Amino acid sequence: MFNRKLLILCLSILALGYSCRPDSIGVTVDNFDHAAQALIDRDSLIDFLESHYYDDAIDSVKPLVTGATALINDVRLIEQEVTELEVDYKFYFLMKNEGTPVPDKGFPTVMDSVLVKYKGQYLFNTEDLIDFDERTVSPIWLTLNGVIRGWTYSFVNFKGGENITVPGNGPITYQNGGNGVLFLPSGLGYRNRGTLGIPGNANLMFYIELYDIVQDTDHDNDGVPSILEDPDGDGDPRNDDTDEDNIPNYLDFDDDGDGILTRDEGGVDGDPTNDFNDPNNPTLPDYLNPNYPNSGN
Repeated sequence: MFNRKLLILCLSILALGYSCRPDSIGVTVDNFDHAAQALIDRDSLIDFLESHYYDDAIDSVKPLVTGATALINDVRLIEQEVTELEVDYKFYFLMKNEGTPVPDKGFPTVMDSVLVKYKGQYLFNTEDLIDFDERTVSPIWLTLNGVIRGWTYSFVNFKGGENITVPGNGPITYQNGGNGVLFLPSGLGYRNRGTLGIPGNANLMFYIELYDIVQDTDHDNDGVPSILEDPDGDGDPRNDDTDEDNIPNYLDFDDDGDGILTRDEGGVDGDPTNDFNDPNNPTLPDYLNPNYPNSGN
């Protein structure tokens, strides 16, 4: 019997991730000029990075003082560009520590679950930072497909740490996890609509610590890692819905809608991704093929 509560939770996460997409079901088309705002945000972020520095002694971003190195010139600052909803964005992150976990699980994918601590602030102008959210006492599990896109694109550059928690004695403790500071344009945050406590078009800054990840997170427990439920190959499994039932494959127990659960189309090894039994479609796996009901159990 399916865990319906889990499905409802996953669908709620999906709704959050899609809330600003103009093609979302039930969402009014947004005619705001996001491309123009992206250019404004780009200039605002550069101004901020030129007028602030990172004070390692107090682990904080501060207004630039004589003798300090501006963030824009800090060798640890990394710049990346992404395209989201057909708009080009530039974001930055200060890489304090990439993370050196034991054992090394590698970097999370854009669909993986992560255990994090963070503190969020929004840029009121090029000088002031306003606190809006934090999780700094105890870490929290989140999935990178269900957070703001700036987090999705940033966290894949960090690794988790090593769990040194003493069983039954003390709080959850990690060491050598990835940590840094994110500088995000509003288009990769809460966009022009804003959210509770954050105005629209606000650029964001986060202090983040990555404790752990779940490799190959499988949101629907169908035997296919969510990052692989991307038939169109665009790197975003959120927009793949093979049977067009308005449930993306990574949340769908039956991806092709043939009445057989995806996890039951995995053949003798239980892996649905390597069974191709339809001679008329030799490159289409059975779990995505509604005309070929089973893989030979």
